[in-house]
Amino acid sequence: MKNIKVVVMGAGSLVFGRGMITDLLSDENLRKVDPAITLVDTDEKALDRMLGLSKLLKERLKSNAAISATPDRKKALEGADYIISAVTKRRMDLWEKDFFVPNSFGFRQAFGECGGPGAAFHTLRNLNILMPICKDAEQICPDAWFMSFSNPENRIVMGIKYLTKLKVMGMCHGVFGTRNAVARILGRKDEEVDITVAGINHFHWVLKAKDVKTGKDLLPEMNEKLSASDCGLAPLVKRMYDVFGLLPFPSPDHIAEYVAFGYDLTGPDWFTHQDKVHASREEKHNYGVFAQTYEDLNLMADGKKPVPDEMLRHSGEIATSVIASIELDRKKRELAMTIPNEGPAISNLPEDAIVEVPAVVDAKGIHAEKVGPLPEPIAAMIRTQITIQKLVIEAFRQKSKKILLQALALDPVVDSLDNAKEMMDQMIRIEEDFLPELK
Repeated sequence: MKNIKVVVMGAGSLVFGRGMITDLLSDENLRKVDPAITLVDTDEKALDRMLGLSKLLKERLKSNAAISATPDRKKALEGADYIISAVTKRRMDLWEKDFFVPNSFGFRQAFGECGGPGAAFHTLRNLNILMPICKDAEQICPDAWFMSFSNPENRIVMGIKYLTKLKVMGMCHGVFGTRNAVARILGRKDEEVDITVAGINHFHWVLKAKDVKTGKDLLPEMNEKLSASDCGLAPLVKRMYDVFGLLPFPSPDHIAEYVAFGYDLTGPDWFTHQDKVHASREEKHNYGVFAQTYEDLNLMADGKKPVPDEMLRHSGEIATSVIASIELDRKKRELAMTIPNEGPAISNLPEDAIVEVPAVVDAKGIHAEKVGPLPEPIAAMIRTQITIQKLVIEAFRQKSKKILLQALALDPVVDSLDNAKEMMDQMIRIEEDFLPELK
């Protein structure tokens, strides 16, 4: 069996980089292929810190994986089999602009990360970073899998799919939060419940729930419990369940991004999120039970502070599981992946859409599970988002303000073309150093 090469783009980040390195070094199945891991980041100080930490993690985890680091992505991409990416620039600072500027024009978006007017600019910024990487990969390692963790995930995966010839997949741990909500409603442990979800990233819906051991259909029991109580669900989540008949992704801030009425039940909660924004500016982030800071990592990388056991835990992301399934032909079912709607997987959505559905992974690749149709009202909401996503991608491709304005005009929270045009022009001025040159 051949050894494989995995390139981690954005490896210097406090959470993603550290977590992904731990996953790659600790996955028992990947030990069978002894991966060569190359870390890449434009911040050389962060890259050096993560390389030093990686060597300590490798020793603690008793891994045989080869680890290297370089700021030169072209060099890193040579011979790559997998590219794991979560790149961005000035994420929190620009996210604030994505939220506050559209809201100042009266557009009541709830979060501004993956849906709403702010998400259009988030998409354009991250595509502006990712496309040069992808174009290099097309030339240097055209058969590699591109594994995207960057938000807005659905839009980023669509952009890579439409604008390059790379094999691409998106992954999000959100589906485990959905399974946890279903299990909690049922009074069961997560591992006792299997679910089937379908939709788009951060806007999927529970189609099935069953007992892992017996195969018993658990939806009737869940529906009975939800008819009698909110079961601790956020108000927007419960209201959407009551109206549309399926349990949505249980994170209210995210599902609120896709609907016109989302702000009414979640808008003020966003300001609680601001505390996290300011905490991140102090270079602090809670990861599990271990509070990390960049200074902590510096001390660990220099051998002046021990690596705590908490940092040896798997991050919960599925990247290494997917790689192992491809390399070892495991035919493993993943609860959800963001992939093309081939088949179609969701029968009443366009086949050229990007959707979030279960998938089986084997040596031949990613195989979307055919889940059938969504209820028409839910499918209609998602079709609108798919059209917006396509327009934003096309605006990027053509560098077109006109097409971007069309995408904004279709957004459920936009109720004024004049304000949308003025807001767009202001956002382009504010973020011009990070956006493609739109005409």
